[in-house]
Amino acid sequence: MPAKIYYDQDADLGLLKGRKIAIIGYGSQGHAHALNLKDSGQDVVVGLYKGSKSWAKAEKEGLRVATVNEAAQMADVIMILLPDQSQRHVFESEIKGGLGKGKMLMFAHGFNIHFNQVVPPPDADVTMIAPKAPGHVMRDLFTQGPGVPALLAVYQDVSGKARDLALAYGKGVGCTRAGVIETTFKEETETDLFGEQTTLCGGISHLIKAAYETLVEAGYQPEVAYFECMHEMKLIVDLFYQGGLAYMRYSVSDTAEYGDYTRGPRVVSEQTKAEMKRILGEIQSGQFAREWVLENQANRAGFLAMRRRDAEHPIEEVGKRLRSMMSWIKPPRIG
Repeated sequence: MPAKIYYDQDADLGLLKGRKIAIIGYGSQGHAHALNLKDSGQDVVVGLYKGSKSWAKAEKEGLRVATVNEAAQMADVIMILLPDQSQRHVFESEIKGGLGKGKMLMFAHGFNIHFNQVVPPPDADVTMIAPKAPGHVMRDLFTQGPGVPALLAVYQDVSGKARDLALAYGKGVGCTRAGVIETTFKEETETDLFGEQTTLCGGISHLIKAAYETLVEAGYQPEVAYFECMHEMKLIVDLFYQGGLAYMRYSVSDTAEYGDYTRGPRVVSEQTKAEMKRILGEIQSGQFAREWVLENQANRAGFLAMRRRDAEHPIEEVGKRLRSMMSWIKPPRIG
């Protein structure tokens, strides 16, 4: 059964008239949501903690800024765009008291609702608009015209208008221009975590490292191994992005295509797929969520140790040196 997809004609921006929208957080997603809504003619306030370095930045960009608690109290729609690990504390201490009948609580990822880290009051609508692009891309495409696709979900519909209001929000940030696909908090959360862990972050990074190490351990130059296993990944991913697996295979050499069909299944085997099923089971059962919550409660000791260890991998030093030779690569935006 094909997904239900909503577009501009399915959304009524007028439903947001007279409603103040609080954007909690002003990071990658927060700045894009706030500025897009402002440009759509909405009444927006940004909620930040006192002393936030983003406070002056948001004000400079023409936005009203208040503390999180003040923003939650005054707003009718409250979109939480904070890191997963921060949401529970901020919700309990700053946002929960400002909720009530007639208000809508929104998220761009379902982790905290689905795994009961945030338990909303029963008299508020709870919805999700999850744009499928980083914030800077979302902002750029909004200003250029096309917009980015998004996912829509309704967790709690008290008013009877939660879906329509969420769609209006989706139109305000430009997502209905490209299409908004209806899902659930459960589906969005579990598939998002699964993709991150098995493919997008966990799978690809460990595949690259293992291939690099195999070549270096066999006596090949680290620089050549980096080019073949890391640098050229962008070429292949761009082909996937543009036209799927078939377009990638159309674009590469016949030799590469034959190697894909015959050697790929030996790397990503039935054993790999069986492990993916175990990982999905850990996500569905809540085991991963419990691990991550406990990790943060323990001041992230294991997480930070793993971050330090991988930052010291030889591929990082080699890559940094080689990327300095490539003037066309924009330096990463950190901090």
